Formats: sequence, structure tokens, C-alpha cells
Amino acid sequence: MLEPAYQADVVIVGAGVAGLSAAHRLTSAGVTTAVLEAAHGLGGRMSTEKVDGFRLDRIGQLLSTAYPELRLTPGLDGLALRPFAPGVLLHSDGRHHRAGATPANTRSAAPSIRSTRSARGALHAVRALASAPRPAPRPTALPRGGTAPLGTAVDQARLGAALARIASAPVERLLARPELPAARALAARGLPARTIDGFLRPLLAALLCDPELTTSSRCADLALRSFAGGRLCVPEGGAEVLPELLARSLPPGTVHTGVRVTSVATNTVTTAEHGEFRCRAVLLATDARAAADLLPGLRVPDFHQVTVVHHTTDEPPGTGTALLLDADRGGPVAHTAVVSQVDPSRAPEGRALISSTVLGPPPPDVETAVRMHLARLYGTSTTRWETLAVHHTPEAVPTMRAPHDLRRPVRLLAGLYVCGDHRDTSTVQGALHSAHRATTALLADLGARGSMHRADPLPSAEAA
Repeated sequence: MLEPAYQADVVIVGAGVAGLSAAHRLTSAGVTTAVLEAAHGLGGRMSTEKVDGFRLDRIGQLLSTAYPELRLTPGLDGLALRPFAPGVLLHSDGRHHRAGATPANTRSAAPSIRSTRSARGALHAVRALASAPRPAPRPTALPRGGTAPLGTAVDQARLGAALARIASAPVERLLARPELPAARALAARGLPARTIDGFLRPLLAALLCDPELTTSSRCADLALRSFAGGRLCVPEGGAEVLPELLARSLPPGTVHTGVRVTSVATNTVTTAEHGEFRCRAVLLATDARAAADLLPGLRVPDFHQVTVVHHTTDEPPGTGTALLLDADRGGPVAHTAVVSQVDPSRAPEGRALISSTVLGPPPPDVETAVRMHLARLYGTSTTRWETLAVHHTPEAVPTMRAPHDLRRPVRLLAGLYVCGDHRDTSTVQGALHSAHRATTALLADLGARGSMHRADPLPSAEAA
């Protein structure tokens, strides 16, 4: 049992990126904070497995240099992003086609994610590093008047103009549009079916983990805005780098792993093995299902299933740093990339790491089906490729079906708050933004209730 003296102003339940970023904001404001995590590691779904010198992400969510919270979140100043080649590479009818490289996302990625924080005037930069020792081959040229997966030359020009407009559109304008399922909204905007099915559907499937495009059109518009205004990227060193950076910048003893919370109230958190934590406020930063277990009545959304298959070979396919999408939907793989070309730190020297994502329920023999599909996508034999890992996550990404509340309440009542990607958008940006909203509300409430409590430090046993 913890002694009564061991207490904090705020107890955060969950050490994913939402909980850790909230802890950073609170401790920076002088609020004593304890983060309790049931697992023995940090990061939740943003975990990275290490196998024989490879770094293998469990889910492999795509990031964008245009995500505002990557530059606004304290503790992520040192985050290094490795960008994919501008746009995407589409596979259709046995050929590769480059698409979606707007003027906004062909600029150097570094300036696009540097911003001065107006609150303090301090510069918080996220570095975007140069990548890929070898360039991607030029896509197969089409004869004049021919059609790419996104339509004719006129269709491509219209699409390019639309992407440029959405990149500069204020978020408020996008959120004011009528809300429909994304597939219906795209069809209603007069875009040719070939452009939708050949480019926008595979692109949005990769960004939203939703191959059927049932996602709210407003969320889809935000995803397209980030794509058109920035560069798709991955964190250097694996997804686990984000939670590690956030935890590293917290005061020692703030994070406690292996502590299973069984109940919460506005001023106490009860754990299975470590007794009761007394506090002035509680912030739930777990996934949606765990939050609902602790607070019955919270809505649990449906989830998108994600399977990531990692292969290695000593002869990488020649797509360079491109993100390769299947416009034909001719197999289980939604998108794939030679990730070691994008981020060389993810594979030992002389080896290539190919990471491929399957959306929805995987086929019975997922490894064989993926291997056969990759042979068609890359145009090379995959029989000698070695499978490093197959990670299946049944509840990988909360769905955002229309109507979707992009700003679900984070303040349940004074002293009890909740954050996570299930309260915002189902992205890293959404998780970080929900934490930002929750800590803003929490600090306002604590400030109204008096000065911060000067607590003794929590026990350091099992601290991360």
C-alpha cells in the first residue's frame, strides 16, 4: 500500500502518446503528476519490436509533416521524421504511376514543420531528414491521351488543383462542409470514378485504415489536407521513439509501469497491486475500451483491424523511398514500402526491410497471400524474402463513421477527464490534440481551485 503522503495533483492512467504528452504539459505547468501504465512498457499501440537489428512497428501508422501537434507538443522537439518520396506510387495494370506530388508537398519537408509557438515565442522544430541512398525509378510514361489510375491529363490537372486548394483551406471551412461517408462525398463532388477509385480511395485507405471509406467526409478532408500540405513520413528509429522522447523529458519517477488500475474517481485511483493513489484530478489516457471499463457509460467505437507483415531481403526492389499503393485492389496489401530506404536505422547494413499493411480481416494464410501480392506490386520474385514478423491488431484504429464528433468532450466533470485518439481523430495528431484539450481544461479547473499541491515524489519502484 502506498502511504498517504505519496500523492500527486493529477494521476494519468495510460502511458501512450496522449498520456505522456499530457504529463509533459502538466509537469511543465508545475502540476505534480503520476502516470500509471498497466503494461511493462510505454507507448501502447505505438510500439516497435526489435528482431536481429531490425526495428518493426506493430501498426506502422503514417505520420505527416503537416500535423500541427508534432511541433506544438512539448518534448517532441528532437523528433526526427523520415519523409517518403513526394506523393505516392500507384500500381495499376502492372505499371507504376507517380501521383499526388503537389507543390506543397514537394518542398523540403523541414520548413513545412517548423513553427514559432506564439504563446512563448520559442521555436519548437521537428527535423525532417534526407533519406534514401538510392533514388526511385521514374514511373512508366503514358502515351499522350492515355489514362493513369487517376484519369486523363485533364482529370489529373483538376485533381492537382483540388489538392492545392484543400492544402490551403482553413480547417473551419472543411469542418463546415456537409458530412457524409467519405466514399459518397467524393462521388458527390463531381470527380471522375477512375480518379476516386484509382487514386483517392487507395490513398485515403492508407491514411485512415479504412478501405471501404465509411469514414466521415470531414475526417477524410482533414487527412487529404495533411497529405497535400506536407509529406508522409515515419519517425526515425520506429514508432516507439515518440513515447520514448516524451517519457525521457518527464521528471524522474513520474511514470510507473506494471501498475494495473481497477477503479477511478475524481480524487483517487485504485490499483490492483499498489493500493490507492490520492490526487486532485484523474485523466484517463487509455484506449477506448479500457477507458469504458473504468468508466461504464463511455462509448466504445468500432475498430479497424490492421495487420503488418515485415520482410527482409538483400536485394531491395527498386521503388526507392516511395509509398506504394495498390490501385487495383488485387490482393490483401493496401500499401507497402521499402522502409529501410526511407529510414536506414530500421535495418542492419546490407539488408532491406519491406513493411506491408493489410487492412480489415486478414486472409487465412496471410503471409503467403501477402508474399504473392508483393511479387506483383514490386514486379520481382519474393520467394527468397524472409518473413521477420506478422503483427495483427484487431482493435488498431477507432472508426470515424459519419456523423463523427471531432471534438468529443474531454472534461467529464470537474476532477475527471479523458483523452486519446477516440476523443478526436484516430491519428497521432488526434491523440496529441485530445491531450492538449484535456490538459487545458484540467489546468483551468485546478487553477480555479487554488494553488498547486507540492507533493512528495512517488516511489521510484517500477518507474519507467
